[in-house]
Amino acid sequence: MKALDTNVLVRFLVNDDKVQGRKARLLFEKAEESGERFLVPTPVLLETIWVLSTVYRLARPDVLHAIEALAAIPVLEFEEHGVVVELVRLGSTTAADLPDLLIGITARSAGCETTLTFDRRLAKTGLFAIV
Repeated sequence: MKALDTNVLVRFLVNDDKVQGRKARLLFEKAEESGERFLVPTPVLLETIWVLSTVYRLARPDVLHAIEALAAIPVLEFEEHGVVVELVRLGSTTAADLPDLLIGITARSAGCETTLTFDRRLAKTGLFAIV
């Protein structure tokens, strides 16, 4: 298995560089034909959220839709698919920043009872507790 860098996912999603966007689509198509899968490490998911939100200034619902669309691509294997599903679910129902939610969900998935923070707003999500 090979892992993907953030720029491959971003080129696939936004297609702002036509050559690289086409290469990303072809990569996924060929992988589907051959049965190959690609790992999307959690830091890549985090960086993808940041790039879409900050660099491309996509609205939160559009970022969530992009993440959900990536999770539906058969050749992409996220470190923890359940974390991605929960991120989209919670991201749609709370105003907490998506990277913060990803941190809290990932920590809970790793067996932590909570993630400690100074951010009172995050404590309302149930994933964080105030120090």
